[in-house]
Amino acid sequence: MTVTGPIALRDPVEVAPRRGLLGRSWTRSAGLVLCVVGVGVMVVASIAIGAKSIAPGTVLDAIFAFDASIDDHLIVRELRLPRTAIALVVGAALGLAGGVMQGVTRNPLADPGLLGVNAGASVAVVLGIDVLDVTAPLGYVWFAFGGAAFAGFVVYVLGAMGRGGATPVKLAIAGAAISALLGSITAALLILDAATLDQFRFWSVGSTAGRDVDLTVPLLPFLAVGALLALLSGRALNGLALGEDVARSLGQRVGWVQAVAALSVVLLCGGATAAAGPIAFVGLTVPHVARAVTGPDHRWLLPYSMFLGAILLVAADVVGRIIARPGELEVGIVTAFLGAPVFIAFVRRRKIAEL
Repeated sequence: MTVTGPIALRDPVEVAPRRGLLGRSWTRSAGLVLCVVGVGVMVVASIAIGAKSIAPGTVLDAIFAFDASIDDHLIVRELRLPRTAIALVVGAALGLAGGVMQGVTRNPLADPGLLGVNAGASVAVVLGIDVLDVTAPLGYVWFAFGGAAFAGFVVYVLGAMGRGGATPVKLAIAGAAISALLGSITAALLILDAATLDQFRFWSVGSTAGRDVDLTVPLLPFLAVGALLALLSGRALNGLALGEDVARSLGQRVGWVQAVAALSVVLLCGGATAAAGPIAFVGLTVPHVARAVTGPDHRWLLPYSMFLGAILLVAADVVGRIIARPGELEVGIVTAFLGAPVFIAFVRRRKIAEL
Protein backbone atom coordinates (compact mmCIF):
# COMPACT_ATOMS: atom_id res chain seq x y z
CA MET A 1 0.00 0.00 0.00
CA THR A 2 1.52 3.34 -1.08
CA VAL A 3 0.89 6.47 0.94
CA THR A 4 1.73 9.80 -0.62
CA GLY A 5 0.89 13.45 -0.12
CA PRO A 6 -0.37 15.05 3.06
CA ILE A 7 -1.91 11.86 4.47
CA ALA A 8 1.54 10.60 5.44
CA LEU A 9 1.95 13.65 7.69
CA ARG A 10 -1.43 13.55 9.32
CA ASP A 11 -2.29 12.16 12.71
CA PRO A 12 -3.50 8.53 12.45
CA VAL A 13 -6.76 9.57 14.12
CA GLU A 14 -7.39 12.09 11.35
CA VAL A 15 -7.15 9.28 8.80
CA ALA A 16 -9.24 6.77 10.78
CA PRO A 17 -13.04 6.99 10.49
CA ARG A 18 -14.79 8.77 13.34
CA ARG A 19 -17.66 7.00 15.01
CA GLY A 20 -19.02 6.54 18.51
CA LEU A 21 -21.63 8.09 20.71
CA LEU A 22 -19.29 10.81 21.95
CA GLY A 23 -17.60 12.41 18.95
CA ARG A 24 -16.14 15.60 20.44
CA SER A 25 -13.28 15.96 22.88
CA TRP A 26 -15.34 17.83 25.47
CA THR A 27 -18.08 15.19 25.43
CA ARG A 28 -15.49 12.45 25.82
CA SER A 29 -13.94 14.32 28.73
CA ALA A 30 -17.38 14.66 30.32
CA GLY A 31 -17.90 10.95 29.76
CA LEU A 32 -14.65 10.17 31.58
CA VAL A 33 -15.84 12.29 34.51
CA LEU A 34 -19.06 10.26 34.56
CA CYS A 35 -16.98 7.08 34.56
CA VAL A 36 -15.08 8.32 37.60
CA VAL A 37 -18.38 9.09 39.30
CA GLY A 38 -19.59 5.62 38.37
CA VAL A 39 -16.51 4.09 39.98
CA GLY A 40 -17.24 6.06 43.15
CA VAL A 41 -20.87 4.90 43.19
CA MET A 42 -19.84 1.27 42.77
CA VAL A 43 -17.26 1.58 45.56
CA VAL A 44 -19.93 2.86 47.93
CA ALA A 45 -22.29 0.06 46.86
CA SER A 46 -19.57 -2.56 47.31
CA ILE A 47 -18.79 -1.40 50.83
CA ALA A 48 -22.44 -1.10 51.89
CA ILE A 49 -24.02 -4.15 50.21
CA GLY A 50 -23.37 -7.76 51.05
CA ALA A 51 -24.76 -10.95 52.46
CA LYS A 52 -25.35 -9.02 55.69
CA SER A 53 -27.10 -5.65 55.54
CA ILE A 54 -25.21 -2.86 57.26
CA ALA A 55 -26.67 0.60 57.80
CA PRO A 56 -24.94 3.47 55.95
CA GLY A 57 -24.14 5.21 59.23
CA THR A 58 -22.40 2.09 60.50
CA VAL A 59 -20.40 1.87 57.28
CA LEU A 60 -19.19 5.45 57.73
CA ASP A 61 -18.32 4.78 61.36
CA ALA A 62 -16.34 1.69 60.33
CA ILE A 63 -14.29 3.79 57.90
CA PHE A 64 -13.74 6.93 59.95
CA ALA A 65 -14.22 5.74 63.55
CA PHE A 66 -13.20 2.09 63.48
CA ASP A 67 -13.94 -0.01 66.56
CA ALA A 68 -12.53 -3.54 66.46
CA SER A 69 -15.04 -4.73 69.05
CA ILE A 70 -17.98 -4.14 66.67
CA ASP A 71 -18.61 -7.00 64.23
CA ASP A 72 -20.05 -4.77 61.51
CA HIS A 73 -16.95 -2.61 61.60
CA LEU A 74 -14.77 -5.67 61.16
CA ILE A 75 -16.86 -6.82 58.20
CA VAL A 76 -16.44 -3.47 56.47
CA ARG A 77 -12.73 -2.96 57.23
CA GLU A 78 -11.44 -6.51 57.01
CA LEU A 79 -13.65 -7.97 54.26
CA ARG A 80 -15.44 -5.43 52.09
CA LEU A 81 -12.82 -2.73 51.76
CA PRO A 82 -10.04 -5.13 50.68
CA ARG A 83 -12.16 -6.99 48.12
CA THR A 84 -13.46 -3.68 46.74
CA ALA A 85 -9.91 -2.41 46.27
CA ILE A 86 -8.85 -5.65 44.60
CA ALA A 87 -11.91 -5.63 42.31
CA LEU A 88 -11.12 -2.05 41.25
CA VAL A 89 -7.49 -2.80 40.45
CA VAL A 90 -8.15 -6.11 38.70
CA GLY A 91 -11.11 -4.80 36.69
CA ALA A 92 -9.18 -1.74 35.52
CA ALA A 93 -6.18 -3.88 34.55
CA LEU A 94 -8.25 -6.40 32.59
CA GLY A 95 -10.28 -3.74 30.78
CA LEU A 96 -7.15 -1.82 29.81
CA ALA A 97 -5.32 -4.98 28.75
CA GLY A 98 -8.27 -5.99 26.58
CA GLY A 99 -8.27 -2.64 24.78
CA VAL A 100 -4.55 -2.89 24.06
CA MET A 101 -4.79 -6.52 22.97
CA GLN A 102 -7.57 -5.83 20.49
CA GLY A 103 -5.67 -2.84 19.17
CA VAL A 104 -2.30 -4.49 18.70
CA THR A 105 -3.76 -7.62 17.07
CA ARG A 106 -6.49 -5.72 15.16
CA ASN A 107 -8.78 -8.52 16.23
CA PRO A 108 -12.12 -7.59 17.89
CA LEU A 109 -12.39 -11.07 19.40
CA ALA A 110 -9.00 -10.88 21.12
CA ASP A 111 -8.76 -10.81 24.88
CA PRO A 112 -5.73 -10.76 27.20
CA GLY A 113 -5.76 -14.55 27.35
CA LEU A 114 -4.77 -14.61 23.68
CA LEU A 115 -1.12 -14.26 24.72
CA GLY A 116 -1.43 -17.38 26.87
CA VAL A 117 -1.38 -15.36 30.08
CA ASN A 118 -4.18 -17.23 31.84
CA ALA A 119 -2.86 -20.63 30.73
CA GLY A 120 0.65 -19.75 31.90
CA ALA A 121 -0.58 -18.57 35.28
CA SER A 122 -2.68 -21.70 35.73
CA VAL A 123 0.06 -24.19 34.94
CA ALA A 124 2.51 -22.34 37.19
CA VAL A 125 0.07 -22.44 40.11
CA VAL A 126 -0.54 -26.16 39.58
CA LEU A 127 3.19 -26.88 39.44
CA GLY A 128 3.72 -24.85 42.61
CA ILE A 129 1.04 -26.82 44.45
CA ASP A 130 1.96 -30.24 43.06
CA VAL A 131 5.74 -30.11 42.94
CA LEU A 132 6.73 -27.56 45.58
CA ASP A 133 3.81 -28.08 47.96
CA VAL A 134 2.84 -24.41 47.96
CA THR A 135 -0.33 -23.81 49.96
CA ALA A 136 -0.11 -20.14 51.01
CA PRO A 137 -1.94 -17.59 48.84
CA LEU A 138 1.23 -15.47 48.69
CA GLY A 139 2.94 -18.37 46.94
CA TYR A 140 0.11 -18.59 44.40
CA VAL A 141 0.54 -14.91 43.58
CA TRP A 142 4.16 -15.13 42.51
CA PHE A 143 3.78 -18.45 40.73
CA ALA A 144 0.80 -17.09 38.81
CA PHE A 145 2.56 -13.87 37.85
CA GLY A 146 5.75 -15.66 36.84
CA GLY A 147 3.86 -18.21 34.76
CA ALA A 148 1.81 -15.50 33.04
CA ALA A 149 4.91 -13.47 32.19
CA PHE A 150 6.79 -16.51 30.89
CA ALA A 151 3.90 -17.65 28.70
CA GLY A 152 3.45 -14.16 27.27
CA PHE A 153 7.16 -13.96 26.49
CA VAL A 154 7.18 -17.35 24.73
CA VAL A 155 4.11 -16.45 22.67
CA TYR A 156 5.64 -13.16 21.55
CA VAL A 157 8.98 -14.79 20.65
CA LEU A 158 7.20 -17.44 18.58
CA GLY A 159 4.96 -14.85 16.95
CA ALA A 160 7.96 -12.69 16.04
CA MET A 161 9.80 -15.48 14.23
CA GLY A 162 10.02 -15.49 10.48
CA ARG A 163 9.34 -12.84 7.89
CA GLY A 164 7.26 -9.84 8.91
CA GLY A 165 7.87 -10.05 12.66
CA ALA A 166 5.07 -10.32 15.22
CA THR A 167 2.03 -9.98 12.97
CA PRO A 168 -1.48 -10.18 14.49
CA VAL A 169 -2.18 -13.53 12.83
CA LYS A 170 1.08 -15.07 14.02
CA LEU A 171 0.53 -13.81 17.56
CA ALA A 172 -2.99 -15.27 17.60
CA ILE A 173 -1.80 -18.65 16.31
CA ALA A 174 1.14 -18.78 18.72
CA GLY A 175 -1.13 -17.77 21.62
CA ALA A 176 -3.70 -20.43 20.77
CA ALA A 177 -1.03 -23.12 20.44
CA ILE A 178 0.74 -22.27 23.71
CA SER A 179 -2.60 -21.98 25.55
CA ALA A 180 -3.65 -25.41 24.31
CA LEU A 181 -0.30 -26.94 25.31
CA LEU A 182 -0.28 -25.40 28.78
CA GLY A 183 -3.96 -26.24 29.27
CA SER A 184 -3.23 -29.88 28.50
CA ILE A 185 -0.36 -29.95 31.00
CA THR A 186 -2.57 -28.37 33.65
CA ALA A 187 -5.37 -30.88 33.04
CA ALA A 188 -2.96 -33.83 33.17
CA LEU A 189 -1.46 -32.71 36.48
CA LEU A 190 -4.90 -32.16 38.02
CA ILE A 191 -6.17 -35.56 36.91
CA LEU A 192 -3.15 -37.28 38.47
CA ASP A 193 -3.41 -35.49 41.82
CA ALA A 194 -6.81 -34.99 43.45
CA ALA A 195 -5.31 -32.97 46.33
CA THR A 196 -3.83 -30.46 43.87
CA LEU A 197 -7.21 -30.24 42.13
CA ASP A 198 -8.92 -29.40 45.43
CA GLN A 199 -6.54 -26.50 46.09
CA PHE A 200 -6.39 -25.26 42.51
CA ARG A 201 -10.13 -25.08 41.90
CA PHE A 202 -10.60 -22.32 44.50
CA TRP A 203 -8.03 -20.14 42.74
CA SER A 204 -9.08 -20.98 39.17
CA VAL A 205 -12.70 -19.83 39.51
CA GLY A 206 -11.63 -16.19 39.78
CA SER A 207 -12.65 -14.34 42.92
CA THR A 208 -12.03 -11.26 45.03
CA ALA A 209 -13.33 -12.95 48.19
CA GLY A 210 -10.71 -14.08 50.66
CA ARG A 211 -7.97 -12.16 48.85
CA ASP A 212 -5.82 -10.11 51.21
CA VAL A 213 -4.67 -6.65 50.13
CA ASP A 214 -1.21 -7.60 51.41
CA LEU A 215 -1.04 -10.15 48.59
CA THR A 216 -1.88 -7.53 45.97
CA VAL A 217 0.38 -4.70 47.14
CA PRO A 218 3.60 -6.33 45.81
CA LEU A 219 1.93 -6.56 42.38
CA LEU A 220 1.01 -2.86 42.22
CA PRO A 221 4.35 -1.69 40.70
CA PHE A 222 3.96 -4.19 37.86
CA LEU A 223 0.35 -3.14 37.29
CA ALA A 224 1.30 0.55 37.39
CA VAL A 225 4.06 0.11 34.81
CA GLY A 226 1.73 -1.93 32.61
CA ALA A 227 -0.99 0.71 32.83
CA LEU A 228 1.46 3.51 32.02
CA LEU A 229 2.82 1.67 28.97
CA ALA A 230 -0.72 0.88 27.79
CA LEU A 231 -2.01 4.43 28.12
CA LEU A 232 1.06 5.88 26.41
CA SER A 233 0.62 3.52 23.45
CA GLY A 234 -2.72 5.01 22.40
CA ARG A 235 -1.42 7.15 19.53
CA ALA A 236 0.80 4.33 18.24
CA LEU A 237 -2.13 1.91 18.26
CA ASN A 238 -4.13 4.41 16.19
CA GLY A 239 -1.45 4.23 13.51
CA LEU A 240 -1.23 0.45 13.76
CA ALA A 241 -4.99 0.17 13.27
CA LEU A 242 -4.54 1.58 9.74
CA GLY A 243 -2.22 -1.28 8.80
CA GLU A 244 1.48 -1.87 9.27
CA ASP A 245 2.43 -0.27 5.94
CA VAL A 246 0.58 2.93 6.77
CA ALA A 247 2.01 2.90 10.31
CA ARG A 248 5.54 2.66 8.94
CA SER A 249 4.84 5.46 6.47
CA LEU A 250 3.80 7.59 9.46
CA GLY A 251 7.23 7.00 10.99
CA GLN A 252 6.25 4.36 13.55
CA ARG A 253 8.52 1.49 14.55
CA VAL A 254 5.90 -1.23 14.28
CA GLY A 255 7.92 -3.97 15.97
CA TRP A 256 8.69 -1.70 18.92
CA VAL A 257 5.02 -0.70 19.25
CA GLN A 258 3.92 -4.34 19.25
CA ALA A 259 6.57 -5.33 21.80
CA VAL A 260 5.67 -2.53 24.22
CA ALA A 261 1.95 -3.24 23.84
CA ALA A 262 2.49 -6.96 24.44
CA LEU A 263 4.60 -6.19 27.53
CA SER A 264 1.86 -3.97 28.94
CA VAL A 265 -0.72 -6.75 28.40
CA VAL A 266 1.48 -9.31 30.16
CA LEU A 267 2.09 -6.99 33.14
CA LEU A 268 -1.58 -6.01 33.45
CA CYS A 269 -3.18 -9.38 32.87
CA GLY A 270 -0.45 -11.28 34.70
CA GLY A 271 -0.83 -9.10 37.78
CA ALA A 272 -4.63 -9.24 37.66
CA THR A 273 -4.67 -13.02 37.26
CA ALA A 274 -2.17 -13.46 40.06
CA ALA A 275 -4.30 -11.30 42.37
CA ALA A 276 -7.76 -12.74 41.68
CA GLY A 277 -7.37 -15.80 39.47
CA PRO A 278 -8.54 -16.09 35.85
CA ILE A 279 -11.56 -13.85 35.18
CA ALA A 280 -13.18 -14.06 31.76
CA PHE A 281 -15.12 -11.62 29.56
CA VAL A 282 -13.90 -8.37 31.16
CA GLY A 283 -11.03 -7.91 28.72
CA LEU A 284 -13.17 -9.08 25.82
CA THR A 285 -16.41 -7.16 26.41
CA VAL A 286 -15.37 -3.87 27.99
CA PRO A 287 -13.32 -2.52 25.02
CA HIS A 288 -16.36 -3.00 22.74
CA VAL A 289 -18.50 -0.93 25.09
CA ALA A 290 -15.77 1.73 25.25
CA ARG A 291 -15.39 1.73 21.46
CA ALA A 292 -19.12 2.24 21.01
CA VAL A 293 -18.81 5.38 23.14
CA THR A 294 -15.50 6.86 21.98
CA GLY A 295 -15.00 5.50 18.49
CA PRO A 296 -11.68 3.97 17.38
CA ASP A 297 -9.35 6.57 18.93
CA HIS A 298 -7.24 4.56 21.40
CA ARG A 299 -6.21 7.72 23.24
CA TRP A 300 -9.77 7.81 24.56
CA LEU A 301 -10.72 4.15 24.23
CA LEU A 302 -8.02 2.93 26.62
CA PRO A 303 -8.90 5.22 29.58
CA TYR A 304 -12.58 4.40 29.09
CA SER A 305 -11.77 0.68 29.04
CA MET A 306 -9.85 1.04 32.29
CA PHE A 307 -12.68 2.78 34.15
CA LEU A 308 -15.44 0.63 32.66
CA GLY A 309 -13.52 -2.52 33.54
CA ALA A 310 -13.31 -1.39 37.16
CA ILE A 311 -17.03 -0.58 37.22
CA LEU A 312 -17.97 -3.94 35.68
CA LEU A 313 -15.91 -6.06 38.06
CA VAL A 314 -17.03 -4.22 41.20
CA ALA A 315 -20.65 -4.46 40.02
CA ALA A 316 -20.23 -8.17 39.33
CA ASP A 317 -18.78 -8.65 42.81
CA VAL A 318 -21.77 -6.87 44.39
CA VAL A 319 -24.26 -8.91 42.33
CA GLY A 320 -22.50 -12.11 43.35
CA ARG A 321 -22.96 -11.28 47.02
CA ILE A 322 -26.71 -10.65 46.89
CA ILE A 323 -27.91 -13.07 44.21
CA ALA A 324 -27.44 -16.18 46.34
CA ARG A 325 -27.84 -14.98 49.92
CA PRO A 326 -26.72 -16.06 52.48
CA GLY A 327 -23.99 -17.49 50.24
CA GLU A 328 -22.44 -15.82 47.20
CA LEU A 329 -21.30 -16.47 43.64
CA GLU A 330 -17.68 -15.92 42.72
CA VAL A 331 -17.03 -12.86 40.58
CA GLY A 332 -15.57 -14.95 37.74
CA ILE A 333 -18.93 -16.71 37.36
CA VAL A 334 -20.91 -13.47 37.49
CA THR A 335 -18.77 -11.75 34.83
CA ALA A 336 -19.49 -14.63 32.47
CA PHE A 337 -23.24 -14.23 33.01
CA LEU A 338 -23.06 -10.44 32.65
CA GLY A 339 -20.50 -10.31 29.88
CA ALA A 340 -21.85 -12.94 27.51
CA PRO A 341 -25.25 -11.28 26.83
CA VAL A 342 -23.63 -7.85 26.41
CA PHE A 343 -21.09 -9.22 23.97
CA ILE A 344 -23.75 -11.09 21.98
CA ALA A 345 -25.84 -7.92 21.80
CA PHE A 346 -22.89 -5.97 20.40
CA VAL A 347 -22.16 -8.68 17.87
CA ARG A 348 -25.76 -8.51 16.65
CA ARG A 349 -26.12 -4.73 16.63
CA ARG A 350 -22.70 -3.55 15.46
CA LYS A 351 -20.23 -4.57 12.78
CA ILE A 352 -17.17 -5.64 14.72
CA ALA A 353 -15.62 -7.97 12.18
CA GLU A 354 -12.56 -5.73 12.01
CA LEU A 355 -11.14 -2.73 13.81
